[in-house]
Amino acid sequence: MLVPSPSAHRSATAARSPEPGVIRVLIADDHPVVCLGLLGIINGQPDMTVVGQAKTGTEAVALARKHSPDVILMDLRMPGMSGVEATEVIRAERPESAVIVLTTYQGDEDIRKALAAGAQSYLLKGMSHLKLLEAIRSVRTGHTYFPRAIRNSVPGKLNRAALSPREMDILRLIVRGLSNQEIADALNITRGTVKWHVNIILRRLDVNDRTQAVVVAVQRGIVVI
Repeated sequence: MLVPSPSAHRSATAARSPEPGVIRVLIADDHPVVCLGLLGIINGQPDMTVVGQAKTGTEAVALARKHSPDVILMDLRMPGMSGVEATEVIRAERPESAVIVLTTYQGDEDIRKALAAGAQSYLLKGMSHLKLLEAIRSVRTGHTYFPRAIRNSVPGKLNRAALSPREMDILRLIVRGLSNQEIADALNITRGTVKWHVNIILRRLDVNDRTQAVVVAVQRGIVVI
């Protein structure tokens, strides 16, 4: 279960200003007890801090815009806008913010929807808090994090869902052979933004260059040509 250590409980009561290198985490969950536990766990880490707490999907979107978190812990079932809907909006607006779905639901359809919205990790609330911390650090560096049970539950869906809509647009253009400048012109964004997205795509596909990315994207059915 997600149970913080005593020191983490003490840290939960003290607000901290984010420092360079510290992972900024936003919590989105409408259960006060869950939020309190997560707050204690995260603020008990020297390399993490909670920058905001949302009780609804709408609040999560607003706080993501305000605080620019590195990682968002997102519940699926919240009043109003769902966690899936909030994830989709946030990932479209802020692809650099990683989303970890943290829920009690493990149905195939729930998982598929979350991954399709752009979540980089899907965790169950009954898991060890050490695994949660591992997931936060993993997605912060551009990787995905899925327990074996989740990987087995939705085979073939993880690589596609790990990419945001913008990253999918760029990957399709890479497969077509466009350069960074040509992609920037096609999508009306800067070349630097394209380069940033390309680096993220390479990490998420676990490849070293654009050629390998094309091969993996086609072989795995992420992009159809």
